[in-house]
Amino acid sequence: MKKLVLRALTAVDALGLYFGLLSLRLLLGWDFFESGLEKFHGENWFADIVDRFPFPFNVVPPEISWQMATWFELLGGVALVLGLATRFFSVSLIVLTVVAIAAVHWPESWSGLAELMQGYGFTDHGQGNFKLPVLFIGMLLPLLLLGPGKLSVDTLIRRFFERTSSTAACRTPPCPTPH
Repeated sequence: MKKLVLRALTAVDALGLYFGLLSLRLLLGWDFFESGLEKFHGENWFADIVDRFPFPFNVVPPEISWQMATWFELLGGVALVLGLATRFFSVSLIVLTVVAIAAVHWPESWSGLAELMQGYGFTDHGQGNFKLPVLFIGMLLPLLLLGPGKLSVDTLIRRFFERTSSTAACRTPPCPTPH
């Protein structure tokens, strides 16, 4: 019985490396891409809130910040779906999300933890609405720490480099023969 349970858990772990991380990439990739599309087709409203950006982002001209946010969301969304440069875009999108929390989603004022936690929601009733971006950070962390999973371009690239480095190491005898 113990072996059966262990075998089942190992199988579920293996599925997680394929489909668990893929589902995070698909959900996050789509949402960031959609947000980037809104910026791409919309008007720049960063000039209205640039004073709420944390340093050093508050010294970057709003036009540049707008373009950076737009393109990191568009390219990062596509890259997450493909599993390409996943760790780089995870870090980039975490930074972008932290700036968004500080500038847009954080409450303007709060006097205690209980009042701050009223902003941990999906709608803004004057207390902020930082729940969704916090969830995004929580979803990006496994991609940063574990990588994109097995169904990704990053995995194909890694396999290629592992194969070529092991081939290069075996140019001088004795090299193991494949079975």
